[in-house]
Order: sequence, then structure tokens, then C-alpha cells
Amino acid sequence: MLKWNAGVHARKRASRAPRDPVGDRGPFPPMRAWTPAVLCGAAAALAGGQAAEAQAQAPERVTYVQAGRLLADPASGRVLRDKTLVIRGGRVAEIRDGFTGEGDVVDLRSAFVLPGLIDSHVHITSENGPTSRLDEVTKSSAEQAMDGAGFAKKTLEAGFTTVADLGADNEAVFALRKAIAQGKVPGPRIVASGSAISVHGGHGDANGFRGDVNALLRPPSVCSGPDDCRRAVRQQVQAGADVIKITATGGVLSNTAAGLARQFSQAELDAIVEAAHSMGRKVTAHAHGGDGIVSFMKAGGDSIEHGTYLDAEGVRLMKQRGAYLVPTLMAGDFVAREAARPGTWMTLPQRAKALQAGPQMLDMARRAHAAGVKIAFGTDTGVSAHGDNAGEFVLLTRAGMSPLDAIRSATVVAAEHLQQADAGALTPGKAADLIAVAGDPLADVTELQRVRFVMKGGEVYKR
Repeated sequence: MLKWNAGVHARKRASRAPRDPVGDRGPFPPMRAWTPAVLCGAAAALAGGQAAEAQAQAPERVTYVQAGRLLADPASGRVLRDKTLVIRGGRVAEIRDGFTGEGDVVDLRSAFVLPGLIDSHVHITSENGPTSRLDEVTKSSAEQAMDGAGFAKKTLEAGFTTVADLGADNEAVFALRKAIAQGKVPGPRIVASGSAISVHGGHGDANGFRGDVNALLRPPSVCSGPDDCRRAVRQQVQAGADVIKITATGGVLSNTAAGLARQFSQAELDAIVEAAHSMGRKVTAHAHGGDGIVSFMKAGGDSIEHGTYLDAEGVRLMKQRGAYLVPTLMAGDFVAREAARPGTWMTLPQRAKALQAGPQMLDMARRAHAAGVKIAFGTDTGVSAHGDNAGEFVLLTRAGMSPLDAIRSATVVAAEHLQQADAGALTPGKAADLIAVAGDPLADVTELQRVRFVMKGGEVYKR
């Protein structure tokens, strides 16, 4: 009874209150309450509703890609002829027999079509050269991101629609990754590690400058001791890392005569892998020395970059774990040639390590492939020039891989390695990432160095 009376009194008070002729007509507040902020909010709501209605009414965009020869699924190795890929919403919807479609039709009837390529190891915001050391102390994060935008465009136009950036300034590479994802700049999809987890004074730390300059340039991912290394991993995840990259051994291009052997302790490696896996991140290791490869595999690591001195024990452990090798043969070839060139920009420590390691890498890849280690395509581009990534295919075939196996390493295998379920094939449901060449790359793998057409996510970037 009391509740009923309260309701009656409330209705009487409401009936005596002055009525707002606008406020009673809809969900908006009374006119007298329409402050500028409320007006803006109301306008936004109306605009949003109109946009949603227009989007709902707009027909879904459909593109028809007519392919004379089509390697839709490199895993099968089967080349299809005279097919039409139906692209809806940036994805492959179906593959039709014959040449069909009207309206938005892409004529690749005289071309060989295959999935967009994947490079599992690049440095998209930099490129080695005579000014490399100066760039370290003069280029801001913003400038590096702008450089990266230019390199990303070259990479995409070379046919690489997905890359993994393994070692760059956090702010620069994460900003570029976001800008590409939002369609603000053209470039491949980026899986990024940001700064590598490194030891103090090792590969990945600042080296070769005055002590105070080294300290200033040191990234926060440098660590010593298990607990500090756990901290470094967690901070990289917090900063936005998709994957954790560590420098398990010394490196060729770090300006220090610290060798190419293991640089982390076993306890530090164990801590890094445990911390990364507990936060849902895979861990890949830059590793030249065989001792570093073995120690990292024993810690539970997921993949090896370079692998120069991979030995029988390393092979055994990699196969046992199902780990991937990213051999970066272009990097080895490039640094060996550059180190031998009169007037090279390399410092003395860099030259000595390049001449030691570079010539070993082709034979390492040959042994790993023969032993059945899983090989994912990766170039370390940024060491060599951006846009030249497809040169790796030639070196992989010299290491004993067939052209089809080399293509698989840059499509289905790399997609599995980087956990990119949408990439690597052109089967229904996958992203519409595709390239076209004039000849047959299964007969002549150098065709992939002459990409004529590039589509990423249903958008044409090179015609």
C-alpha cells in the first residue's frame, strides 16, 4: 500500500511539472539540458546511426580474380588452371572453375597466381649502410617510423604481405604496425617483437660508443640475472610485443669483439622462456653459436634465427621440440660480401665476425633441411636492402630445397610458424593476400623476384 501511494504521488508530481515538448519525443534529454557537449553527443549518435544504416544497405564488395595458373594451397603443390577467385570482404569466398565475374574483375589469365609471401625476419624501420652508426644517435623514434613506412611499401610491392619484425625501437615499430593495420600507410601485416631481450654488453645492447652514450642508448629490454630477464620480458609484452625475440648468442653486426657463442646463462634462458610462455608469447632466438642453440632449446624455446653453427645436438633438440629454423641466408651472403669489399662501412669487429660466420650459413641450411628441420622463410632484411627479400629463394634452392619447398617455407610453413591462420594459402576463408608473376616459379624460382601484381586483404597495391 505504501509503495502504491508513493507511485500515485510520483505521478501527480510529474503531471504538475512543466512538459518539455522536445524532451518527450525521444531518448534525448530535455532541450534546457542540451549543453554543447550533449549536442555533440547527440549529433554523433545520429551520425553513427545513419552510417550504420548506410553500411547495412550498401552491397558487399565482390572482386573476381581470374587466374590462368593458381597455386591456391602450396601444401598440396597442385597448380590449378583457369580459375576465378571470388573475393568478399577481403577474404577468399570461393574458387570457381573458368573465368567468371562482372564489375570488379582482375584479369590475371596469363599469369601465375600464388599466396602473398611471408618474411619471418626483417628489420622494417632501418637499413644498414655507411650512416648506420650515425643513425643510432641521430634518428628519433618518429624518424625511424617514417623510414619504416617507406621500407614497408617496398616490401609489400615486392610481394611480401606479412612480415615479422624482430628487433627495432619499440615506439617506431609498434606505431608503424598500427598505422598499417588501420590502412593509413601501405605495408605488409607486421608481427613485431620490438626491442630484443639482450644481455648487458652483448648483441642487442648499445656498443662501440662512449660509456655514457652506450648507457643512454641502451633499450629497457637489456637484462642480467633471471629475475631481471623476467622483468624485461614482461615489459616487452606490456609495450606491445607479439613475440619475444632474444639474442641467445653474440651477433655479427654488434660493434663489439664478444664472439658468436652463448651470452645468456642457462638460468636466464629458462627464466625468459618461462616468463614469455606464461604471458602467451612464443620466443625466438637470434643464435649463431651451437652452444647457444642447444641451451635455448633446452630452455623450451620455439624457433632459431640464423643458426650458423647448428650441430647434431641442436638438430636433435629442434626436431624433438618441433622448433622452426629461420636461416636468413641473404644476411650471411650480404655480410660476407660487404666485409670483403674495400672501403666497407663495417667496423673491425663486425668485419671479423662477418668473414667468420657468413660463409658457414649455406651449408648449415643444407644440413638442417636434409635432417628434416622445419624451415621458415626469413631474410634479416634491413641488413640487406628492403625490397630484395625474394633473393632468399635462390639461396634456399642452393641449399637443397626445391622451388616448391622454398615457396612453402614462405607461405604455409611461415604462416604456421608465426601463428597467422589467415595467411599462407588462398583457400576459402583465408585473407585475400595474393601475388602474380609472369612465369612459373616452380620451374624458375627467380620469377618471385619479379612480382607483377600484389593484393593484400582484397585491396590491390601493385598492378
